[in-house]
Amino acid sequence: MHILDKCHIFVSVKETKFNKQTDKDMTQMNAIAITTKDAQRLSVIATRTHATTAIEIAMAGAKMQMIHELKERMKTSVVEFYFVKRDGTLRHAYGTTMPSLAAKHINGRGIPRESVKTTPFFCVESGEWRSLRWESILKVC
Repeated sequence: MHILDKCHIFVSVKETKFNKQTDKDMTQMNAIAITTKDAQRLSVIATRTHATTAIEIAMAGAKMQMIHELKERMKTSVVEFYFVKRDGTLRHAYGTTMPSLAAKHINGRGIPRESVKTTPFFCVESGEWRSLRWESILKVC
């Protein structure tokens, strides 16, 4: 399987301008390649936030990128981040999924958090597993 078989590529054309120096039309484009999992996360975030405008969809994409970064960094370190809890309060957390800190707290009786569209993390402050809804992420420090 080729790496691009697992990717989605989004392209947006910003504008076309005539370049007098080259005597040609120049088109400015932006492209981003993301994994299938990230595309699914983006779709969930956009749906849960009722994103319909380009700015709202861009915000959903930014949150998807933060979730991706958070998950990658938690594999190897304790990460500081902020999110909004379901009750609307701001949560400042220090979390990880590093096996050296979290493995002894895994009992194997839970359901995979991806199936309910959340990201699990081991809270180093409480010593317990928590999860956050993808659309609730505000900042990864």
